[in-house]
Amino acid sequence: MIPPIASRFVAGETPAEALDHARALDDDDVNVILNLLGEHYDERAPAEADADAYVDLVADIGDSDLGACVSVKPSQIGLDVGEETFRELLERVVEAGDEHGVFVWVDMEDRHTTDATLDAFEDFARKYAGGVGLCVQANLKRTPEDLERLVDVPGKIRLVKGAYDEPKAVAYKQKAKVNEAYRDLLEFMFEAFEDGIAVGSHDPAMIEYAKELHDEHGTPYEVQMLMGVREDAQRDLAADGVEVWQYAPYGDKWLQYFYRRVRERKENVLFAARAVLGI
Repeated sequence: MIPPIASRFVAGETPAEALDHARALDDDDVNVILNLLGEHYDERAPAEADADAYVDLVADIGDSDLGACVSVKPSQIGLDVGEETFRELLERVVEAGDEHGVFVWVDMEDRHTTDATLDAFEDFARKYAGGVGLCVQANLKRTPEDLERLVDVPGKIRLVKGAYDEPKAVAYKQKAKVNEAYRDLLEFMFEAFEDGIAVGSHDPAMIEYAKELHDEHGTPYEVQMLMGVREDAQRDLAADGVEVWQYAPYGDKWLQYFYRRVRERKENVLFAARAVLGI
């Protein structure tokens, strides 16, 4: 059982609890991206088990009336085992999504996974008529070229700032430079992409800039934020007519994820301290 201190960031341990979380957000017009916690499996068995769990979850979402989809990590579904395994298991999930009308996002991990993830996304987005989305990271210096490659690929692209500690040779390290890159990439995406843009950010300035670009170009967009982070803003944006998606992890591997969320932001540390101290 997930303790209350961690339940702010994790939508339960079971698929049923995760779907209940999605139902609870329906009243606020906030959609949910469900992610089964798990990553960096170096054996096929756990990777296949999680892929099968996603297939079952996709079927459950398809049988519901929920505004929900799923997001998978490449290292969770076999990339550390081998690229062939990753592509096989990813297609298993994407095929289920296509059958049940459920969108499938593919997360981006560290720089060592980028090429394999891009290649798989492009192939399956074309094969399954755009029912797949991909995350790209503004801090990576290669991302402008990657986005140019993806302009004519169906599906959606989620732009995030990037959370992996990459070397200076391949990534911007200064916050100001990452912000500049994010704004530049948003400009390019709103001008060049037609199938929709996902603004993966909690930064009010970036969200406001995306609105300005939408007003200028008319390109459809959505805002994606993490469960437990700026949830008031998520509801406010949805109330203002913005399409909002909350990225909500679930599963029994919640402890490491919870500590990562707490370390990331001062307000999360204060939240955890209040919960422990009862203040």
